[in-house]
Amino acid sequence: MSMGYLVGESAPVVWRGPMVMKAIQQLLHEVGWGGLDILVLDLPPGTGDTQLTITQQVILDGSVIVTTPHTLATKDAVKGINMFKAVNVDILGLVQNMSLFTCPHCNGDTHVFGSRERVEKMCSEHSIEFLGDIPLHPNIGDDAEKGKPTVVAEPESERAGAFLDIAKSIVTKIEMQER
Repeated sequence: MSMGYLVGESAPVVWRGPMVMKAIQQLLHEVGWGGLDILVLDLPPGTGDTQLTITQQVILDGSVIVTTPHTLATKDAVKGINMFKAVNVDILGLVQNMSLFTCPHCNGDTHVFGSRERVEKMCSEHSIEFLGDIPLHPNIGDDAEKGKPTVVAEPESERAGAFLDIAKSIVTKIEMQER
C-alpha cells in the first residue's frame, strides 16, 4: 500500500499535519492488511508529523534507520535516531543504502556517496548495530518498477542476499510470536 495510490500520479502531496495524520490513520487502521507477521513502513526522512503519528498510533517492535553514507543523509539519520530514542522506540539497527556501485563493464567498485567510515562512526557514537549494505544497482529499481522485489525477481543475486541477510538480522531482534 502506498500514499501514491491515494493521489494522482503527478499530483503533489501538499498536506498539513492533520491531513497527514488522517491519511496515516487510514493506512494503518482501515486497510485490510490480512494476517501480517511484519509490517514495514518506509518513511520519508525527518522527524515530523508522519513519524510522530506512527509512534503514537502503533505499538512498534522497533525502527531501522536507513541512510546513504552522504554527509547530509547521515545528518538526517542522526535526527531520526534521536527522535526514536526520545519517543522510546528501540532502534534495531542501521542499513547503509546505495553503498557501493560495481561497474558492469570493468567490475571496478565506486563508493558514489562516500565510504562506510561516516556510517560506522555514527553507529558507534549512537550504539547502533550496523545491519548491512544495500548496493547501488539498476536492477533493484527495475525490479521494483515491475512490482517484484529483488529477492523475488533475482533470488540468487548478491543484492538479494544483502536484503535477506539484513531481514534475518532484524527478525532475530524482534519477538515473532505464534499467531
